[in-house]
Amino acid sequence: LDRSFGATIPASSLTVAVISGHYGAPEPVGIAAALGLGLLVGWINGLLVNRTAMPSLIVTIGTLFGIMGLTLGFSVLLTGSTSTAVVPSDTAQALLGQFIGGMFQVTIFWWIAIAAGFIYLLHISPVGNWIYALGGDRVSARNAGIPTEKLTTSLFMLSGLCAAFVGVSQAMVYQSAQVAGGQSFIFNSIMCVVIGGVLLTGGFGSIVGIVLGTITFAMVNQGIYFTSFDPNLGSVIIGALLLVAVLMNDTFRRLALSYSVKKR
Repeated sequence: LDRSFGATIPASSLTVAVISGHYGAPEPVGIAAALGLGLLVGWINGLLVNRTAMPSLIVTIGTLFGIMGLTLGFSVLLTGSTSTAVVPSDTAQALLGQFIGGMFQVTIFWWIAIAAGFIYLLHISPVGNWIYALGGDRVSARNAGIPTEKLTTSLFMLSGLCAAFVGVSQAMVYQSAQVAGGQSFIFNSIMCVVIGGVLLTGGFGSIVGIVLGTITFAMVNQGIYFTSFDPNLGSVIIGALLLVAVLMNDTFRRLALSYSVKKR
């Protein structure tokens, strides 16, 4: 579990905004620095998990607060404010920050492409078997010859890169970045993957399930405001949805175990 992406998103947004907006550097420089920050955060998380053998949940919560503090401190130090404006070029706006029909962001196409890439990585390529084995039993995976430490670090870096990409796209869409922007994704992303059938203990799940879970969460979250329900009850409904998904998680675990036994 990687909690630090909740802080990596605003950190990368501010990175591109400060470098390209506040200091006026070329956009590719700011975007590269923001993506590099995501990779660095992922590398640090992977290093700490491998060296300390602590649960990734604890490690990433620690880095979450660390990144939040550093983001706030550097933002105030460099710009004197907790928010920074950035005016994207036409190219950046068309690739990352444009709205389609006033409703959808162009990044939805990036989301589809990235999801397709992860489907190949997890379900088609040989590395996918390594990832499932790592999530199911780390010791057994290492005994089977899988480079668990390198794979762990690579997965954390991939997570950080994706979080940084979300932060860059947010900066381009809203033409500004804030210290607290994107922190709600911490719990939203957990809801999406749990609703999508991913086991909290690891070793079972699918990208298609996560995509469907994300769509379900988005429909419920946004659909509440188009119904006669009190908007204040939105959090209650989302919380109930998450509770049901967590309770179903044990059912998914039993199905996964029964499937593995039959496969043998």
